[in-house]
Amino acid sequence: MADPEPQDPAAAELQLHEDEEIIEVLELSDTEPDADDLANEMEDVDFADEGEGAEHEDWETEDEGVEEGMDALDDSEVTFSSHTASVFCVSLDPQESELAVTGGEDDKAFVWRISDGELLFECTGHKDSVTCAVFSHDSSMVATGDMSGLIKVWKVDSKQEIWSFEVADLEWMEWHPCAHVLLAGTADGNSWMWKVPSGECKTFQGPSCPATCGRVLPDGKKAVVGYEDGTVRIWDLKQGNSLHVLKGQDGHRGPLTCVASNKDGSLLLTGSVDCDTKLVNSATGKVLGVFRTESNVSHASPREAGEPESNSVESLGFCSILPLAAVGYLDGTLAIYDLSTQSLRHRCQHESGIVQLLWEENSAVIYTCSLDGAVRLWDARSGKMISEYRGHAAEILDFAVNKDASVVVTASGDQKAKVFCVQRPDR
Repeated sequence: MADPEPQDPAAAELQLHEDEEIIEVLELSDTEPDADDLANEMEDVDFADEGEGAEHEDWETEDEGVEEGMDALDDSEVTFSSHTASVFCVSLDPQESELAVTGGEDDKAFVWRISDGELLFECTGHKDSVTCAVFSHDSSMVATGDMSGLIKVWKVDSKQEIWSFEVADLEWMEWHPCAHVLLAGTADGNSWMWKVPSGECKTFQGPSCPATCGRVLPDGKKAVVGYEDGTVRIWDLKQGNSLHVLKGQDGHRGPLTCVASNKDGSLLLTGSVDCDTKLVNSATGKVLGVFRTESNVSHASPREAGEPESNSVESLGFCSILPLAAVGYLDGTLAIYDLSTQSLRHRCQHESGIVQLLWEENSAVIYTCSLDGAVRLWDARSGKMISEYRGHAAEILDFAVNKDASVVVTASGDQKAKVFCVQRPDR
C-alpha cells in the first residue's frame, strides 16, 4: 500500500485529545454555503479507530426479462469491454466528466476515459463483486467497495491505492459532497464515516438489520439512511446522533430501497419494497405526504390468477427547477408527481422494470434505464418520451449522466459499459 497522501485542507487542523481525534469546526452561514466552509464542517467530528470483519456474499444478476442478443442496434459511441462478468456500478468524475469508474461481478474495478474507452488503471485487490465505485467531489480520489465489505481508495493522478478498510457486507457507499470523507452502510446496521486517507473513523449504529441505502444531504452536516426493517434515520454527522427516526406509521412496511433529497436538502424522498414513496421534511422529520401505488401504478403485464405481483420502488429523485418528483417502479412505471398538490402528473410506462432514474440538472428531463437494456429520456412537463438509446444485450444495472447532460454512461449485465451521446440541437 502506498504511503499516505498529505491531508486535504478540509481535514488539516487535527488535534489529539488522549485517544480521540477532534477536528475543529467552522459554522456555516445562513446564506448559500461556500464549498470550503462545507468541507470544514467535517472538522469537529469525533473519529475513533474501529475495525470489523466481513462476511462473504455473492450477488447474482437476474436474467428475468432479458433476452439473448436483446439489441442488434447499437446507438453508443464507445464500448468499454475490460470486464468479464456483469458490470454492476458506474460513476463519472464530477469535475471534468472525462473519466468513468466501473465495478463488476468479476471482482474488478477499472478507471477509464469516456472519450475513447482507454483504460487508465485497474483498482486491484478485491475478492468479491465490486458493487460500489465513486469519485470524490474534486475527482482526485476514487473509492471502490465490494460486497464482502472491503473498501479501497485510490489517488487518481498517481493511480495508487492510498487507503483501505474492511467492514461487514457492504450495502451502499458515498463521498461527502465537499470533503475527503467517505460514508458507507453495512449489513449489520451500521453506517460508517472515514476521513481519507488518514483513516479516522466514526460509526452510526442503526437497528440490527442492514442499512440498505443512504445519502449525505447537500449541507454536508446530515445524512439520511434507510434500513431493512422499514425505518429511516436522519443522522447528525458532527454529533453522531440520530436527529429523527421514522418508524411505525411514519416508516415503511418493507425494506428501504432508495432515498433522495432535493437541491437544498430541505425535502427527502424515501422508497421501499412496500411500493410507497414518502415525502419528508428533513428539518422536522415529519412525513408531508405519501405516494401510494394503488393510485399511481398500472399493471404493466397481465398475471396468472393467484400469482403474486412483484413490485417495488427502485429509484426516485427531485427536479431542480420545478416542484416535481419522479419515482421508478420495478413494474416499469415512471410516475411524475406535482409536489405542491401531491398529485400524480404523468405516468410513463416502460416495457420492463426501471432500475434507476436521474433528473437532468437544471431542466425537467428525466433519464431512466431499465431491464430491457435501453436508456430513455422523458419530458416531465408533458410526460412524453424524448428519445431512446439502445445497444446492450442485457439489462442495464446502473448509469450516470455527465454534468452538462451530453453523455450517458451505462453498466450492464452483458459485461459491457457504454457511452451514449444524448445532446440534441432541439434540447
